[in-house]
Amino acid sequence: MDNDVDRRGNKSIDTDSLAQEDDRAEQRAKLFLPVGEKVNGFIINEDEEDGPQLVEEIESLCMNCEKNGITRLLLTKIPYFREIILMSFYCDHCHFKNTEVQAAGEIQERGSKYSLKMDQLPDMERQIVKSDSATFRIEDLDLEIPAGRGRLTNVEGILADILKDLEDSQKRRKQEDPGLFAKIDVIVQSLLQMMIGHRFPYTITMDDPAGNSWIEPSPLDASGKYSRNEYARTPEQNAALGLGTGESEPEVDNEAVAAERKKLGMVGDVVPTYVDGAAMDGVDIIDGQMYTLPCHCPGCAKSADMNITMVQIPYFKQVILSAIVCTHCGYRTNDVKTGGEFPVKGQRIWLDVENSTDLSRDILKSETCCLKIPACSVEVQPGTMGGRFTTVEGLLTQIRDDLRGSIFDVDDVDSSGGDSMPNKQKQAWDDFFHKLTQAIRGEMKYTILMEDPLANSYVQSFTAPEPDPQIRTEEYDRTVEEEEDLGLTDMRTHMNADGVYVKEDQTDSSAVAQSLAQEPTANKDGVSAATSTAYESASTTTTANASQSEGPQPSTENLSVDDKPAINPNAAATIGS
Repeated sequence: MDNDVDRRGNKSIDTDSLAQEDDRAEQRAKLFLPVGEKVNGFIINEDEEDGPQLVEEIESLCMNCEKNGITRLLLTKIPYFREIILMSFYCDHCHFKNTEVQAAGEIQERGSKYSLKMDQLPDMERQIVKSDSATFRIEDLDLEIPAGRGRLTNVEGILADILKDLEDSQKRRKQEDPGLFAKIDVIVQSLLQMMIGHRFPYTITMDDPAGNSWIEPSPLDASGKYSRNEYARTPEQNAALGLGTGESEPEVDNEAVAAERKKLGMVGDVVPTYVDGAAMDGVDIIDGQMYTLPCHCPGCAKSADMNITMVQIPYFKQVILSAIVCTHCGYRTNDVKTGGEFPVKGQRIWLDVENSTDLSRDILKSETCCLKIPACSVEVQPGTMGGRFTTVEGLLTQIRDDLRGSIFDVDDVDSSGGDSMPNKQKQAWDDFFHKLTQAIRGEMKYTILMEDPLANSYVQSFTAPEPDPQIRTEEYDRTVEEEEDLGLTDMRTHMNADGVYVKEDQTDSSAVAQSLAQEPTANKDGVSAATSTAYESASTTTTANASQSEGPQPSTENLSVDDKPAINPNAAATIGS
């Protein structure tokens, strides 16, 4: 189903440009090799000045003394990640030195955001690639490093750099601004406690609109410890990255498009109808009819077309399939959306996969669905992979291939993972992929759980309309966090007699209207009575929680190996988004 949607592009993609792109990719693969492969077989010959060089040296201007220094460049590739350029500058005159890292590849099609919950000292050794467009945050301190100089380091290194930058001017601040000194000193002491492991757990995040930053995952991570999410860039982010085009959308002749499709021999009788996005209001979408809307390509930000069509899934509901095909850069993507009103409750669906026949079941995973396969240690968090309408086999294959492409390089045929992957970690990934491959081939029995707060996910029943013994469903009440994430907490959908939109549970229209119109009464301190009461209540709750947290914490020393997940299920979901 996904491939069919992908192939319905209304314009042809230049095959010559795609072939040139393949050639460039092959040349790039030869230039950017892991350090181990570059050093392997490299013979140092001081007499041979014109021979191959492991590190390129370029004479460049020193920005400190304005004399010439030496810049050294190393083109390499990081396991789990992609090609980078390591740069080091040193001036023999003033002894000024500087190091930096830059992404050697192109700007990625989507931005990426990483999150890591630090809860043990070995997490300090995880590698970090921070590009010049990435923002690094320590969420517990509300401390942020804005976009700037790129760097290749680990968690301990980046925390040490932050600590050093804050401590450099503390003596001057203590004399000039004691208040600012005291505030920064609190952060400095907190960072020291974090670095020596006395303030676990805490969370670090890195957000890069260019998608060229990275935090190292581990196959031993528990669920919820590590996550990676991809997102579509905003027009402002595209402009900041230099991707804005500002070009106007061309007018499209539907008859000319139909003639072009016939000339190209494109299969199918469905001819897309071009509709201006602003003119979609009041348009009745017909089942099976394809509509094309103008949009901007997420990859190159140039003009592209989005094809949409509505499909009726038997015994379920109507869904809208969408696909974007860019004729400029070849970017292709597809998504599925469900319509209708928000259900009162969420839904859980269990599917027992018992043989290879079950792999052919149609499955719809909405973008709000959390998919779990406990037997394979897989967990796909909501918001990752988007919406997918495919088969069970197709969904698992996509999870496996996307994750393998992130952990091992695409051209890494033997899945060696590079020279820097520990053997224990490589074995854990091998075991994970082996078990997932068995599930794809139908060589093992397992259960798929889909938990969707909007009840927009679906699994095909082989016995419909009769109940399928291998499918179980259950409705559940959404949590407060799910309500807030979906934007349902503050949604006002009912209009009362006074013409004011209110929530469903606000039945007293006169009281609601009066509360909206009434100004808050301030006390002698200038704080409204409602705010003062809420503050006192929050303070009481915080004090109670603090007193409870002083007690003994639950220990995990007595947990058996089976109680601890051996593979990072969240990584399988988020890295493959």
